Amino acid sequence: MSPSPRFFQFESDFVDSLRCIPMQVRMNLDTCGVKLKLHHWNQFSQAERQQLAAMSCQDEATAAAYRDFLQNLVTRDQGSPAKTLPIEPVPAWQNDSVIPDSVVAQAKSCGCHLTLDQWQNLEPIQRFALIKLSRPSHENRNFEPALKEFGLLPR
Repeated sequence: MSPSPRFFQFESDFVDSLRCIPMQVRMNLDTCGVKLKLHHWNQFSQAERQQLAAMSCQDEATAAAYRDFLQNLVTRDQGSPAKTLPIEPVPAWQNDSVIPDSVVAQAKSCGCHLTLDQWQNLEPIQRFALIKLSRPSHENRNFEPALKEFGLLPR
């Protein structure tokens, strides 16, 4: 377990109930290679969701333990495990030398010229959040609040 789950202010409308999958868990899912659907998440108990938010998923061993725990929950509820995803050897949020184009474009649309220095000063989970929130398939309403929360735009 990590000391305590990391939740962002822009997630505050759902973290008490954990009705949506928080960024910390989403990063863990990408790290361990599991495609978890919202309906899977909502079948877990509140305690199980909190446990998934608190569990460490930082290296190969903890990612394997996280994946096994998660897949056991999904299999228990669904009768079969969740789909798996390829695990990137160096995920974009771990690469602080390149700002993904989607993040640059979305930041620009919010009036923010994100510099490489700013990108490098973000924590990996903050970079992960900006990457996820800038994807074309994602509802981008939390991107600007995230920029503000991370000190990249004035509040």
